[in-house]
Order: sequence, then structure tokens, then C-alpha cells
Amino acid sequence: MTNHAAFAHADAPLFLFHLLEFSDIPFELDVDALNGRWADTANIDSWSQLVIKHTDDSVDVITEAPESGIWRSNGDGNLTYARFDYHRRAVESEQEAFFLRISGSGDYRYEGADLGILVTRGRLMTKNFKLNARAKMWIEGIRGQFQARPLGSLEAPPMPALQPGAFKIL
Repeated sequence: MTNHAAFAHADAPLFLFHLLEFSDIPFELDVDALNGRWADTANIDSWSQLVIKHTDDSVDVITEAPESGIWRSNGDGNLTYARFDYHRRAVESEQEAFFLRISGSGDYRYEGADLGILVTRGRLMTKNFKLNARAKMWIEGIRGQFQARPLGSLEAPPMPALQPGAFKIL
């Protein structure tokens, strides 16, 4: 996961330092100042990212999938689609999250399949690196937005139509 902190967007990206290092162009860098900016707790805002997967030992075909965009939690596990956005910076609070759908209607859903990526403000893990209650609520809420039909014993599902610019490669 890349650094989501706001101050990191105003700083030089790491790859630039690699380019400078191998370019044979002389440069000066104040490493202490750079490290100071990155270590200053006033510059750090907390973000978390989850890759949400299908974890049941089953194979089916998705018939309904949640939209990509900003989702809102009312705190009891119910999620509502708030609005379309394509950037996680549109998340305004820990009650919102940006969801990027990976699997959509017509796709197979099988154990280990990526359903989508969720990015939200705040922590989703405990100090012992376990998912906290908030993380579990988001995972179950997003998974609950997916509907699927089982495969028939001899039925082969139709291949989904390829969409220009689609995320999945078939």
C-alpha cells in the first residue's frame, strides 16, 4: 500500500530519488529534513485498505454487485451507496469508505476471488494486527451487497462481455 497521508502528495515520490541516484546528475538532499517531515505525527492521517475476497468454498455466478464509489456506514452494519467517486480522497470520515469493485455481474465467484478493494480513514486492525470490529462490519456489509446464483450441475455460465478498459483480463 502506498502512503495515503496528505503530506506525502506534496513531497517527492520515492522513485524520483532512485532516478536521481542513477542519473549521474549532481544533487543535494537534506535527508534529516525529509525524514523529519515523514516522521512528524502532525503530518500523518490514518488510512486503511482491505482487499475483500469471497471466502466460502463455493462457485456461483454474480447477479448483482455493488457500485464502485463512496459507501456510508450507519454504524450497525448497514451500508448505503452515497455517491460515485473515483478517488479515495473523497472519503470524508471513518463512516465512509471508497469501494473499487473488481468482480461484477456475470463474473464467477469462487473461494479466493477478489470482490473489491475498500479504502477508508482510520485503522481497521488492532494493535495485535487482527481485524477490528469496524473492519469486519465493512467486509460483511460489502459482501452482503453481492447476489449470486448457483451453477447448475451441467450448466456453463455465459462468458461476460468484454468491456473496453475493464479491470479483469479473461
